[in-house]
Amino acid sequence: MIEFQLHNEETAPEDSKALLAQSKKQHGMIPGLHAVMAEAPGLLEGYRLTHELFMNSSFDKDELTVVWQTANVEHACHYCVPAHTGIAKAMKVDDAITKALRNETPLPNARLEALRTFTLAMLRERGNVDESAVQTFLDAGFTKRQVLEVVLGISQKVMSNYTNHLAQTPVDAPSRKFEWHEADTTI
Repeated sequence: MIEFQLHNEETAPEDSKALLAQSKKQHGMIPGLHAVMAEAPGLLEGYRLTHELFMNSSFDKDELTVVWQTANVEHACHYCVPAHTGIAKAMKVDDAITKALRNETPLPNARLEALRTFTLAMLRERGNVDESAVQTFLDAGFTKRQVLEVVLGISQKVMSNYTNHLAQTPVDAPSRKFEWHEADTTI
């Protein structure tokens, strides 16, 4: 396996040093994902900006969690599923939502299930969803803005999930208690 360095404020490329300092200030540590992304300053900056933009989208905390964890589970991200479990807890998202997302079981309400279904369709069809998928999403009470905000959330998750796959980023200590493994669907 090709090893990717977990950078800190001393070893990071110059353009990443301030970004890592911000991460440390915000999180009390440098998350492993940020430490890996620091190798490519534009990726780290783009990820941080995309995260901020998605956090400020029209989705509430439950809906943000549905988009994030749907992508994380679909991409089988060993790092992001536990990390977003902790984030969901900090955001006071109902544990039933998190459990359903992690285990790929039905969500507690139809609206959230519609969001997961649409997000999965977008992921699996790489954005080439048919009109009926979009209409079903809209009929569930979502807006055209939110159709596009799903794209924003997926974009953030592609950056992190793919980076973690390449680097096999170690799960951060605070997230280890939420360890997750892809469900075994073989018989």
